[in-house]
Amino acid sequence: MDRGMTAAELTLLGLLVEQPRHGYELEEVISERGMREWTEIGFSSIYYLLTKLRERGLITQTDPTRSAGGKTRKVYTATPEGHRACAAAVEEAIAELHPVFPRILVGLANAPAIDRERLLAALDRRSRALAERVEHVGRAATADRHAPDFVRAIFDHALGQLSAEAKWLSDYRASLDTPPHDQEGAARMTPYDVKREHKGLYAPKNTTWAIVDVPEQQFIAVDGAGDPNTSTAYADAVAALYSVAYTLKFAAKRTDAGDFVVAPLEGLWWADRPEVFTTRAKDGWNWTMLIAMPPWITNKMIEEAKDTALAKKKLPTISEVRHLTLHEGPSAQVLHIGPYDDEGPILHELHHTYFEANGLRHGGLHHEIYLSDPRKTAPEKMKTVLRQPVQPTERPDNS
Repeated sequence: MDRGMTAAELTLLGLLVEQPRHGYELEEVISERGMREWTEIGFSSIYYLLTKLRERGLITQTDPTRSAGGKTRKVYTATPEGHRACAAAVEEAIAELHPVFPRILVGLANAPAIDRERLLAALDRRSRALAERVEHVGRAATADRHAPDFVRAIFDHALGQLSAEAKWLSDYRASLDTPPHDQEGAARMTPYDVKREHKGLYAPKNTTWAIVDVPEQQFIAVDGAGDPNTSTAYADAVAALYSVAYTLKFAAKRTDAGDFVVAPLEGLWWADRPEVFTTRAKDGWNWTMLIAMPPWITNKMIEEAKDTALAKKKLPTISEVRHLTLHEGPSAQVLHIGPYDDEGPILHELHHTYFEANGLRHGGLHHEIYLSDPRKTAPEKMKTVLRQPVQPTERPDNS
């Protein structure tokens, strides 16, 4: 970076280029934006870094100082030279590749120093730590839905890096489990992926209603009610599901059945008054959030995963996760492209046109599958599978 500027120095300088701030304001912004997920700035080092930046003429103390809560705070702002240095350092940091030396590379280079069992155990610990890190960064990324684009880009980059390492680690770990005589010419077992196994249900192409036959599936589920955009219970339910899902994933890797890809989030929705869905009166919504499981996941495995996840996360909603078997059978299904709140017209068409034209009625709860990550996808490009189990309006006479 410009003039040997460290990442921590550039981070503080950039915040002061935005606007003048005192030390406690800098700490608040660093915490709110989750900056400690991608750079090392301790609270105790902020004033040390400010002193270094001031000595270099990149920032200056404003006059007068600001008073807050009865205390006088020194307010700092970037100098013209600081603005120029910040711009140059930002451009270099974005444009140029900087070598990094992850400690894991040193460990792999010296892996012969430990036996196979210790290596496998170490890789498993890293897998669990990665899953926890992905969940932690994901929660931080969704904490502020109105964060600027550049803040979302930071979290997306971090999640992309973590996901890439998780995939590499999964593949490497699987290769070590393959007996030596099977490694040459043998295709590695592909992790179970419900999107691949049931393409017609998880990757439909039709943007108008069509009938599909949904086989029996099993899920982990959490029940609740209220507006999913504002309800703490909803956010906790989703966090609990993913915590248990990833715990199950890593446990399943140690079984004969093998690894699986964590499925997308799904939801069953209902209300005392069905019209609240077309009017988007979300406070009146009831929901059961779901994540699909491979056929070999047992209720015992789910309960064990809940205990493990709860011991680590201390999230009470984890105890509410339950096993659910669902067989929806014939269902009207469509791929909706666009914001969630634009679903009203297509649902109105289903209820008031498609049902009557095809002699159908409701046969179960409204079901949605969320194929897009709202943190990374523009609202107009969001993809959601909408599904409604159906029955014929007139049952045949079997007498």
